[in-house]
Amino acid sequence: MAAAEKTQRYEAFISDVLQRDLRRVQEQREAVHEQQAQVLQLQAALARLQDVAAPLHTQVDLGCNFFVSAEVPDPQRVFVALGFGFFAELTLPEALRHLERRSSFLQRLSESLTRDGAKIRAHIRLVLEGLRELQGLQGPSPTPEP
Repeated sequence: MAAAEKTQRYEAFISDVLQRDLRRVQEQREAVHEQQAQVLQLQAALARLQDVAAPLHTQVDLGCNFFVSAEVPDPQRVFVALGFGFFAELTLPEALRHLERRSSFLQRLSESLTRDGAKIRAHIRLVLEGLRELQGLQGPSPTPEP
């Protein structure tokens, strides 16, 4: 019975701890990938904005697909969200440099989360292999004949 209890404890460890950690890491990685997509989209928009002559005429979505016309007299400066509710007014080249640094940071974070996920999957495999060995030492479990 001691082997059966150990088997149950290892199975509970896999489902309660390791798989939960793996889901959390995968969700964090997906969030980072979404941020990377937003940064790339913003970089493309700012690169197009560099070629625009002043003033810039555009439409702004106020929500629920309600658009209003807007005119930007000097599109050479933009406000960039830095995080924690802070914004900085930057020129377009400064904003592009900031986005490049942000993109490289997000890339490193994504690689780190990918490595963490691989480690957790390796731990799951290791525990499952240990369970197989434990069950092999325990002997075949008796199955009732139909």
